Amino acid sequence: MTNPGASPKIGLALGSGASRGWSHIGIIKALLREGIEPDIVCGTSVGAMIGASYLTGNLAKLEDWVLGSTRTDVLKFFNVKLTQSGFVDSDRMKRFLYRFVGGENLLIEQLPKRFAAISTDLQTGREVWFQEGGLAEAVRASMALPGLFPAVRHEHRWLVDGGLVNPVPVTTCRALGADIVIAVNLNSDVLGRHNQKKPDPDTLKKKGVLHNLKQTTLEYSSSMFPNPGKQEDAPGLFASITHSINIVQDRITRSRLAGDPAEVVISPRLAHIGLLEFQRAAEAIAEGENCVISAMEDIRKVTGEL
Repeated sequence: MTNPGASPKIGLALGSGASRGWSHIGIIKALLREGIEPDIVCGTSVGAMIGASYLTGNLAKLEDWVLGSTRTDVLKFFNVKLTQSGFVDSDRMKRFLYRFVGGENLLIEQLPKRFAAISTDLQTGREVWFQEGGLAEAVRASMALPGLFPAVRHEHRWLVDGGLVNPVPVTTCRALGADIVIAVNLNSDVLGRHNQKKPDPDTLKKKGVLHNLKQTTLEYSSSMFPNPGKQEDAPGLFASITHSINIVQDRITRSRLAGDPAEVVISPRLAHIGLLEFQRAAEAIAEGENCVISAMEDIRKVTGEL
């Protein structure tokens, strides 16, 4: 039972959405500028990564890297040869998380605030909440998008991306003690949008050892390596997987938010940013900040500051 004299505990539920997740950086920065500091942070997939980076004091460092990164920097995370489990370089990803999220030996219990990362048990389909143990491992498990990232073995289970079961972890925030939840839904406008983009001349000129990887990734994210083909062409394998994941996450998010609505839902409009367009971070961050500005009246009402 909440103490009537105590300030309500604010939970921040950071949702999944791959490269659209950089908007979480702008959202957190804008909330802090307005004096809104969450007591509890829960994240799914990229939301887990950025929420953890914030709690470890690495958010500014992560933002600097993101804003300075290029497509080439992103490609370094991928193996040239597609493996059976995915084509993200797991060792490079681990080093990235240790540097910009939390050190190799940092435990979730050592964070200054309550935190949880949401993952999915690949065998049972159940949610897995990481509330203790290695921070970087929890984030990696929460981000293990099937087909792109390898599944993560944790104890006796294989874990994959938490966005498959809980794309916006409002329920987790409440379970950890939040009285008020500010949720971030990155997938509110990803369906029904068919933005046609012209081929990037710089991308089309680049050939060599990464050519086969680009062809594979082209199907996975037409936005990262734009496809000059006709609109009536059948979608490739990875494009179909990507859109299917978008559909699943959209439907699950709608259902879960209807069953346990957040007091405030922030929904950046980011459908124009493709799944792997990580180099468009500046746009995503700016949109996140603008969304918080627009939502501040509602936020102050629910936090009792109006």
